[in-house]
This record gives sequence, C-alpha cells and structure tokens, in this order.
Amino acid sequence: MRSKEQSGERSKAFQGRSFPIIPVMGLPIMDIPRSEIVSCLVEAVRQGKAARVVNANAHYVTLSQKQPWMRQLFADSEVAFCDGAGVQLASLFLNGKRPHRTTPPEWVGEMLSQLGSEARVFWLGGEQAVAEKAAASFETLYGCQTAGCLNGFFDATPGSPDSERVIQAIVDAKPSVLLLNMGMPRQEKWLWDNWHRLPPLVAVTAGALVDHAAGRVARPPRWVANLGLEWLVRLSREPQRLWRRYMLGLPVFGFYVLCWRVRLFTE
Repeated sequence: MRSKEQSGERSKAFQGRSFPIIPVMGLPIMDIPRSEIVSCLVEAVRQGKAARVVNANAHYVTLSQKQPWMRQLFADSEVAFCDGAGVQLASLFLNGKRPHRTTPPEWVGEMLSQLGSEARVFWLGGEQAVAEKAAASFETLYGCQTAGCLNGFFDATPGSPDSERVIQAIVDAKPSVLLLNMGMPRQEKWLWDNWHRLPPLVAVTAGALVDHAAGRVARPPRWVANLGLEWLVRLSREPQRLWRRYMLGLPVFGFYVLCWRVRLFTE
C-alpha cells in the first residue's frame, strides 16, 4: 500500500507557475529545473518579493528525520529543491519518480548575470577575506552590486549580541539577495530563526558557494555529480571536515530510506 504522504498529485505555486511536489522521506521536494529556479528568482528580485530558497541532499534528509523544524522550513520555503544524487535515487526507490537535481553554484551566477546591477548581494558565511574575494569576483563576472560581507564566525543563538549585529547589518544594507554560506544545518537554522526579521529579499542557503566563487575550491565536472560521486570528490579534498558526514552519514541515510520503504508497504 502507498502511504497518505505518497498518494495523490501535489504542486507548489511560485511566481505564477506551478511545480509538482514529490514527497521524499517527509520533505516536499519541488520538481523544478534550474532554469525555472533562475527565471522565477529573477522575477522575484525585480518585484521586490521575499523568497526562501533551500535544498535537500542526503545530509539534510538524514538530519530532518529528527529535526521537525527542518521539515517545516522545507515545507514553508518558496523554493525547495533536490540537491544530490542520493535524494534522487531515494525518490526513485520510494516513489518511482526522479526530481530534477541542481546545486546553488550551478545557477546563482546565471541568476545574478540576468539581474546585473539590479542585484544587491549580501554574503553571510565563510572567512571574511574569502567572502570579500567572492563578492569582488561576482561583481566582475556578473555586474551585481555587493551590499555587504560578513563572516560566519559569530554566535548565531537567537537574541545574542552577535546575531543582533548581523541582522541589523543586513537590514541596514537593504540587499535583494542574501547568500548564506555557513554550512548545513547552521545556515538553515539561522534562516529559520531570523526570516521574519529580514527585509524582503531572496535568501539562498548556498553552502560552499563562497569557496567556489573565491576560487578556493573547484567544482568537479557535472558528469561526476550525475554519477552520484561528487561526495567522493569533496571527501578527498576535505577529509577531516567531511568524513563523518559521508562515511557515517551515508549509511544512516540508507537506513532511513529502507525504513521509509517498509513504512510505505505497512501503512
């Protein structure tokens, strides 16, 4: 039998367009191509609208199994897409459907290129020098404006002096695009805690985009990601930081996938 979550067709509307929803292990994933993400967000920025843009890879899905706020953030966000071959395969195994997959580094540049000077970008996360280098690089490449840069080494506890200082800096800068580069799930938790206090803007949980933009880390060819091997490349580059996520996290993710499979046949 199919669970209630898996039955029926669902969709989410954004910028006057409707995109299918594929439920994957408690997360309503939008089946949205990256070209549509770009065009919708360009329109949103030009219209001064607010939008949260979040993504799910195997790590996010695993964490969300025990963190209700992560599932709620995904459900509430205006754009919530698949970022990872593991999630695609899980969806295929559980639903027989394979959502479009993309990552912020694959489309943020195109979005900013279309906006040009209309985009005022605030970088939050990474080392200060790296964020500033990334901002300067994007200004040169895409013609966007830099509204501000702040590193990610601050106390993100709601109400802390550090957090209040960061929020005030963003409010004062009046950006149209906020790129959160604080790592998962810290960047998502910050967005969850503070979204209601931010001015209208497009907020993207962008992960390691700041390192790519600054030339600190090169992205592997897309065919590597299509084969589901991008995690292996990242692990080989940053083994001390990422070994727990991949060597321990991926088996846990597989366990949860099997649990959901069993649930589908018992409900």
